[in-house]
Parts: sequence; C-alpha cells; structure tokens
Amino acid sequence: MQPAQRALTCLVTGATGYVGGRLVPELLAAGHRVRVLTRAPRKLRDRPWIGQVEVAEADAADAEAVARACADVDVVYYLVHSLGSGPEFEATERRTAEVVARAVREAGVGRLVFLGGLEPEDEELSPHLRSRAEVARVLLGSGVPTVVLRAAVVLGSGSVSFEMLRYLTERLPVMVTPRWVHSRIQPIAIRDVLRYLVGCATLPPDVHRSFDIGGPDVMDYATMMQRYAEVTGLPRRRILPVPVFSPSLSSHWVGVITPVPAGIARPLVESLRNTVVCKEHDIAQYVPDPPEGLLGFDEAVRLAVLKVRNNAVDTRWSGASVPGAPSDPLPSDPDWAGGSLYLDERTKETDAPPEALWRVVEGIGGETGWYSFPLAWEVRGWLDRAVGGVGLRRGRRDPRDLHVGDALDWWRVEELDEGRLLRLRAEMRLPGLAWLEFHVERTDSGRTRLRQKATFHPLGLLGQLYWWSVSPFHGIVFGSMIRNITKTAEASAARSPQEHDRAA
Repeated sequence: MQPAQRALTCLVTGATGYVGGRLVPELLAAGHRVRVLTRAPRKLRDRPWIGQVEVAEADAADAEAVARACADVDVVYYLVHSLGSGPEFEATERRTAEVVARAVREAGVGRLVFLGGLEPEDEELSPHLRSRAEVARVLLGSGVPTVVLRAAVVLGSGSVSFEMLRYLTERLPVMVTPRWVHSRIQPIAIRDVLRYLVGCATLPPDVHRSFDIGGPDVMDYATMMQRYAEVTGLPRRRILPVPVFSPSLSSHWVGVITPVPAGIARPLVESLRNTVVCKEHDIAQYVPDPPEGLLGFDEAVRLAVLKVRNNAVDTRWSGASVPGAPSDPLPSDPDWAGGSLYLDERTKETDAPPEALWRVVEGIGGETGWYSFPLAWEVRGWLDRAVGGVGLRRGRRDPRDLHVGDALDWWRVEELDEGRLLRLRAEMRLPGLAWLEFHVERTDSGRTRLRQKATFHPLGLLGQLYWWSVSPFHGIVFGSMIRNITKTAEASAARSPQEHDRAA
C-alpha cells in the first residue's frame, strides 16, 4: 500500500474476524491510525499489529460503548455480522446496524464503510443477502457519508467461501450437487477487497452510495470447482446436479464434507442460488484498478492454496467466535457467579524436560489429534456436526504455534502462557460450559509435571445428565490423554540428542 495522503483515525469493528483481521495491518501500512472494537480484547493479544493500535472493548450492540469508541474517529469500518446465529440473525443484524449508525452520526464521524453482498435484480434474495441489503439500507440512511461495497464470493486463504470450495473439490471426485451449482457468480480476491476498503477511507465527502465489486471472471459454482481442480493438479471432477437438494439438506451435506458447520453453511448455500454478478464497476473512478488488473480466479486460488500449504494463513473464518458460544468467566475467575461444577483432574510426572512436554501440548489437536481414543473423539465430533455444531473439522491455524483466540477443533484458545499453561474453552453444542487446561511445571525433585483439568458447569437437569452419562468414559479419554502426551514428550526428548549428534 502507498502511504495515505492524510493520516486518518479508523475504527475497525469485527477485528477478530476474517476480513477485519486483515484490514487492520493494511490500514496501518497506508499510514492511518487504527482503533479496533472488540468484545474480547484478549483474542487480539497475539496479533503482530496489536502494539500499533488502540483497543476499545465493547459489544457492537451496546450503544453507549460504541459511542465512546467512535470519539475522534474519522472512518468507521462496519465488518460485524451474525452469520450462523440462528433464525433471528436478520433482526439481530438490523438492530446492531441501527446502534452503530446512531453512534457514528452522534459522534460526528466523517465516513462509514460497509462490506456487504451483491444484490441481484428480479430475484428473491436469500435471507443472508436480504439481511446484508437491510444493513446497507440502515447505514446509508444514517446521515453519515457511507460507502457500501457489495461483493459475492471472497477468495482467500482461510475465508469461509474458499474453505467450502476447497474441501468440496478435494474430497469429492464425483459429486451429486444441487441446482445452485449453475448460478452465475463473480468472485473477488481478498487482496482486491482489502485494496478497495483501504481506498474508501479517503473518498470525497460527497460519495454516498453502493458499489459493486468483483474480479475479472464470471462463472458458476460448478466451473469454480473444475477450475480449482485444474489449478491444484486434481483430476477433472464429475458433477451431477439434481433438483432434490433443499437448502437444509445442502447445508448438512456441506457440513459433513467441509469444516464449515451447517449453521454457517446454510445461509451461504442459500445465497448461492442467487445470481451475484456486478452490474457496474464505478468504484474504479475512485479506487483505480492496479496496473496489472484485478486478480483473476486462477491466480487467487493459486495464492490461497500456497498460503495454506506454507501454513501462512493470516486469518481464518473460524477466528471469529461461533455465534452463541459462551463468553462467561472461567469458574476460577473472580467474577464467577457460582453454581454446580464438575472437575476431572489428573497429574503425571515425567523425566522429559518442560520444553519437550510443552511442544507436545502446544501441538495438540488438528492433524495431530488428541492422544486418546481417536474413535471416541471422532464420534463426538460427528454428533456435534449432526446438531449443527462445529465438530472436529476446524483443525488449527498453524500445526505448531497457537495464539489466544485461535480455533482448535471444537475448542478455542482462551489463555496461553508460553511454556506453562494452555486453556481451551469448548464451542461444541453442550448443555453447559466446558474448559480443558494443561499446566506444565517443574517439581521440587527436578522432574516435569503435567496437570490436566477438565471443567464442566452444567446448565439445568440436562447438563447434569450429560456429565453423568459421559463421566464413565473419562478414564479412557482423559486418562489415556495425559499418559500419551507424556510418552510422546519422552520419546521426543530421547530422539533429540541423537538428532543433534547426526547433525554434528
């Protein structure tokens, strides 16, 4: 990015999400000052840019908190959404947009920027696109100069649309598909979306409108899958569209094949039945296309796949909290409200050094697995997917490193003290709140101790019944987990001197 002509103060909402997390460093690179709005500042603690921004702790639906965050701000980026939060998500999105619109107007902010969805003419909009259109209407009616960027499928490593495309194509050489695979789509690369978003900060005050944004290619979803296969060196896919797939069936099908849970897949699948193609390219009058042109589909896929293979994915769709996931304090926190609490605590000592044990703990989950009874974890993951949960398929952002806020299968990293503590909070569908902690410490005798603790706070009778129904299996699951983690650390420590000798 070229440095901005005038440094502006930009407030980015949704900074823990896919687009917001990538927009912040782009705004900083353009010379702007950045303030981020988040409900959970600790989720941003490990972002490389956190020391360069202000952090405003607030819920976007809290009018007073949003108003305080908007003080002395020039541009507000509205990047929050309630995708997958259930049947009331349209009402939730409208109310939140109204709160932000009022706060922005009263604070005297100079510009609003919103990333929405393309709106086809003469078609019944899906609930997701209808909600995006309603949010755009609210923001454009705020009395503040507003730009709405309307995009279709955003292609980039870690985006929910790209993950759906990637897993469907890679895992299914033959696909029986719904009719929506033949709807026309104009995808756009994430780098072009970010370029437009940054460029909108300095638009003249009289620019108050929506702009369609899209890449140079228009195709249907079936062609996107075939082109993905070609770019990645896969054989040509056989696609057999049938008319019987409802949005509900399609979303469950996507939920089974891809890491995207059905609750998030459904609104996206419903939107794919619409024709989402740009009707104009007026944005180029204000944010000119780069000399080499907009990034095409094939190149966007190639770059995204390269980042995935190199473990260089900056943000992922799963970085934002799952709607409805608990945000209550840990039972050991000072503001814990009390109530029933069940614990499964285990300790084991080992001769492996603390750093070897920590490497195993920090590398848990994803492709590595959970060091205990894999079938039990798979079955529990399938059950969670069957009721619309996230299951085990989210994996990890990086196979070695973890950051606070990272999704880790059906957990989220809530606390991480390097070399000492890893605390995970469950985001699976549960009748209660659950945490899993690992503590690595030195004993007085010089050995290494691993303390493993599972905590469950049941909600109602169903929560009580859930705990007592699964507790007989804890010896198998949690007992083997702590044993296998320490065994792996011991084996790793035993190999290290030999590997060092070979290298010498």
